Amino acid sequence: MADQGKLRLGVNIDHVATVRNARGGTTPDPLRAAQIAQDAGADGITAHLREDRRHISDADIEGLMDILTVPLNFEMAATEEMQKIALRHKPHAVCIVPEKREERTTEGGLEVAREENRLAHFIAPLREAGSRVSIFIAAEQRQIEAAHRIGAQVVELHSGAYCDAYHEARFDEADLELAKLREMATFGHSLGLEMHVGHGLTYDTVSPVAAFPEVTELNIGHFLIGEAIFIGLEPAMREMRRLMDQARGI
Repeated sequence: MADQGKLRLGVNIDHVATVRNARGGTTPDPLRAAQIAQDAGADGITAHLREDRRHISDADIEGLMDILTVPLNFEMAATEEMQKIALRHKPHAVCIVPEKREERTTEGGLEVAREENRLAHFIAPLREAGSRVSIFIAAEQRQIEAAHRIGAQVVELHSGAYCDAYHEARFDEADLELAKLREMATFGHSLGLEMHVGHGLTYDTVSPVAAFPEVTELNIGHFLIGEAIFIGLEPAMREMRRLMDQARGI
């Protein structure tokens, strides 16, 4: 049985930068959001530097590395440019994600099984530089096995299918997707992988996932930033943390 201890909360600040970039100025500042989240008890900050720089910028990454005392989880595509940036900054963790320019957000998980050789060579220098390597994948056994074979230390399961089905009132489908997440969290943990979950989690969907004893971290961004517009980031995080702890029996 996995440890039922406290679950870590990673806060993704990408969409503070989305709002900033809509106007083209300097506010709202994602670094300020990161500082508030850190002060409010976030266990880590996640930022995705996309190839087209649609939200987080290179300067944001520079600033985050300067101000954070909690770990930075640097989300990135498996490209030479992003590898160079990660090797220059050496963040605590790098999470390799799929990326398509036309997508609004990250759609689905990375296809690891078909690109094992390339990805194994891609992540090797990142591990050597001291960053923990995470792979963002769908809850599929063959992808988890492939992530394990290439040397990833962490797998983050994409929870979007479960969350979308739940919020569209397709509850039977949501139950099936939740069961897949649960099964694959157990499977990945059995291989010695650290298991995380992220994408689309809200107050309504977080508790069943937070109850998985094999999962050690949830990464949540869009929903918390949306709630922050109405109630502030610290209260939004506090409620999410309450639900996570409640699900763990803490």
